[in-house]
Amino acid sequence: MLRQILVGGVVSLGNIAIHAIVMATVVGTARNASKWERRQSQAWLAVVMVVTVGVLMVAHVAEVMTWSLAYAILDAAPGGTDVLYFAFVNYTTLGYGDVLPVERWRLLGPMAAMNGVLLFGWSTAVIFEVLRQAMRSGDRTGRP
Repeated sequence: MLRQILVGGVVSLGNIAIHAIVMATVVGTARNASKWERRQSQAWLAVVMVVTVGVLMVAHVAEVMTWSLAYAILDAAPGGTDVLYFAFVNYTTLGYGDVLPVERWRLLGPMAAMNGVLLFGWSTAVIFEVLRQAMRSGDRTGRP
């Protein structure tokens, strides 16, 4: 059990590092972009939000791929299982239950789910922060 927790913790920390780098980049870019002059603030807000959410989706896919790589290396999924699908089901807490990890790695599924929930929550906070900055920059320019 300790081995599962250590491996799950290492993969989770790797995903947290990926997320931290992406989050710092997104928030920094949003802060810089809020200083640019724009003519169409409604269109600008839409572009900022679409790009932000798109980048976050790419980050989450990279994190799922990290879990799937760990599953493949550890041979944690039953033979013939699509480890990317297995990782998505665990990370998103979808929980179909159609694929179960092998007994010796059974804790990795819940750890991936916990990791996913935390990182989705973090992404939600960043989306709100980017929206707040974009709205505030519109207030400074006198546009909606």
